Amino acid sequence: MKGFIGARQTTLASEISITGTGVHSGAPVSIILYPADGDTGLRFLLSNGDAESTEITADQRYVTGVTLCTVLGDGNGASVATVEHLLAALRGLGVDNALIEIDSQEVPIMDGSAAQFVEAIDEAGLVELDAPRHYLKVLKSIGVEDGGASGELTPHNGFHLDVEIEFDCAMIGRQKIEIDLNPGSFRRELSRARTFGFMKDVERLWAAGLALGASLENTVAIGDDRIINREGLRYSDEFVRHKALDAVGDLALAGAPILGSYRSRRGGHRLNSLVLKALFADAEAWTLVEAPRPFREVRHAELSHRLAAANFAAERS
Repeated sequence: MKGFIGARQTTLASEISITGTGVHSGAPVSIILYPADGDTGLRFLLSNGDAESTEITADQRYVTGVTLCTVLGDGNGASVATVEHLLAALRGLGVDNALIEIDSQEVPIMDGSAAQFVEAIDEAGLVELDAPRHYLKVLKSIGVEDGGASGELTPHNGFHLDVEIEFDCAMIGRQKIEIDLNPGSFRRELSRARTFGFMKDVERLWAAGLALGASLENTVAIGDDRIINREGLRYSDEFVRHKALDAVGDLALAGAPILGSYRSRRGGHRLNSLVLKALFADAEAWTLVEAPRPFREVRHAELSHRLAAANFAAERS
């Protein structure tokens, strides 16, 4: 479904099955995304082959790790890692409710971006539910500094990203992107940006049991003086776009689409998590608001700039 302003919640129109490999574990992974009722939210169902599955809600309260990826855990040993790209695709396309069954402890990396998740969701389509959509509205500025990184959420009518990175590397240097996020801009500007890593770090990561499934098929590899991947970059500033993609996925752990502007400087998963935790620690910094119900169905192109800024409903462009 496309073209509505997002007054009601959505879910998938049909099941989605995806297989791949965990970038850190190197293990094969299968996931099934199921439609879910209103107010279910996004939830992971960890299947271990038994009759019962362990459920972990995609919520910032359950973040247990932020080293190279975002990890969710139930506090009793069950966990699921590298959730950020899938959550970015779901939130970026306006999917409010879904059950994600997974048979491993890591979401498949696919091609290192959210593109294949987006393609699968678009193919399945969305349906609108009766439940009203709620947004998390930022009421005042909340900032965090963490070493050389800084992040801030501020009030905004819509969801705005302002992400800047800086690496002491000629292929990256300083890059910055600002974007008003909606399903169309997410598809065009962020969804295809891949994760990246430095060849000089590979042996250290392997020794730590990380990046065991990384390859040129799912990671932009940066050598001493060049990009190793034969096809090169998908965007000239693909690195900062991927950091913005990660931010969309990490901020999806707010549990609702955000009405606010997120500014990140030299950040990553840790900073994104710290900013969300700081926001929820201050009861005066946020509130939940219900989307206004339109008097008539309206095509996305007909919406005013004000309404369009708040739109998280799926629409193809």
